[in-house]
Amino acid sequence: QVQLVESGGGLVQAGGSLRLSCEASGSIFGINAMGWYRQAPGKQRELVAVTTGGRINYADFVKGRFTISRDNAKNTVYLQMNSLKPDDTGVYYCNALVRALRFGPYENVWGLGTQVTVSS
Repeated sequence: QVQLVESGGGLVQAGGSLRLSCEASGSIFGINAMGWYRQAPGKQRELVAVTTGGRINYADFVKGRFTISRDNAKNTVYLQMNSLKPDDTGVYYCNALVRALRFGPYENVWGLGTQVTVSS
């Protein structure tokens, strides 16, 4: 079993910054993609940023404000969020494609989420 545990959410004023962390633990042979999604009240979950190998993709609405990074040795992905806006409010979920065995399938794993609230 693989678990993703997020941390770093909270309440911040518009223009402020937060740094989210997500650590994968359990039976892990390898991790392909790691990324962040978010879900605002009444809206669908949407991609924020994802890193796969050396490639990084950002949603247009966070480009220039958010930075995703990854520490493979720690099985951890980070999301540095700057210039936060009230529209960034939501639950932020960590996601990873994890392989438990060398030749096993990749499993799509989600964290429980961490709340980010940006006040105006």
